[in-house]
Amino acid sequence: MNPTPILAAMLLKPPPAVGVTPAFVVHEENKWRLLRYKPRPAGVRFETPVLLVPSLINRHYVLDLMPGKSFAEYLVAEGHDVYCIDWGTPTDEDRLLGFDAICDGYIGRALRIAARSSKRGKAHLLGYCLGGTLATIHAAVRRERVASLLALAAPIRFHDDGLLSKWTNTKAFDIRAVVDAFGNVPWQLMQSSFQLLRPTLQLSKNVSLLDKIWDDEYVNGFLALDMWGNDNVAFPGACYERYVDELYRKDALVRGELTLSGEPVDLAKITCPVLAVTFQHDNIVPQASAAELVERVGATDKTCWALPGGHVGAVVSKSAAKNLWPKMSAFWAQRDADAAP
Repeated sequence: MNPTPILAAMLLKPPPAVGVTPAFVVHEENKWRLLRYKPRPAGVRFETPVLLVPSLINRHYVLDLMPGKSFAEYLVAEGHDVYCIDWGTPTDEDRLLGFDAICDGYIGRALRIAARSSKRGKAHLLGYCLGGTLATIHAAVRRERVASLLALAAPIRFHDDGLLSKWTNTKAFDIRAVVDAFGNVPWQLMQSSFQLLRPTLQLSKNVSLLDKIWDDEYVNGFLALDMWGNDNVAFPGACYERYVDELYRKDALVRGELTLSGEPVDLAKITCPVLAVTFQHDNIVPQASAAELVERVGATDKTCWALPGGHVGAVVSKSAAKNLWPKMSAFWAQRDADAAP
């Protein structure tokens, strides 16, 4: 069979619809907004809502990729009351937006709004990648509204064997010069760094696409994920500078030297149920970095899952929909009836 007509047809296909699970905007501030997904006709089964915190430099719709491949859609169908932060697109005036404003202020307001819909006055907090780091730091200082913490491929210990750790700790990397030059750190600069972690990844993905070019479902999922992977946002300059200096260079989170709005961040003070999900082939967040969370928190109900797969594929794949998503839903369901504060 000649693949040329099929390849031509694929190039002419309209982009797949992403982030389309019905949702209301329940809060807007500066560039970010808080989404609340519309419940199914059967209603909400669980008392405690779930707040999803995506990475600060990626679009939120990786957690709501497309119909049939959406984690948010799945949770709604299971009867969860689901909220999600959409970080929006920083512009020039956001270059001075600091770490505390985002990690304490923005996440704090989102959590308060989500917690209002529960008689417990709490919400389950899920953070993905950098969103998991931010959620963890917030939970260590502002514990009163956190019903549980689920860190999904989230870096905690930053002095590790990963390339990102080595690159950010080189003397040639002048953070101040980057921020002074750009204000907000361009997404193209960060994306090129991630691509250098696995330079042949895109070629490998294209070969896999050609192998399954006849499978419309696979092609649509590939295009949706590829579109998300190239739809990134800049990192607010002031926040980036502190993030790299204190977390990557000083490893301040695990050393107990980090502060949030002037208060010490002590991971041992996290006593709510904790789940850390790590992936064996994650080239962005090494397993040891993510697994460190359960070693540091003071919770007695704490678990670490070491799963196969990579940083993104393992979260949005068919396998995730069959295995990972139901397990995460069950984690929250089993802790839904915990006593009110």
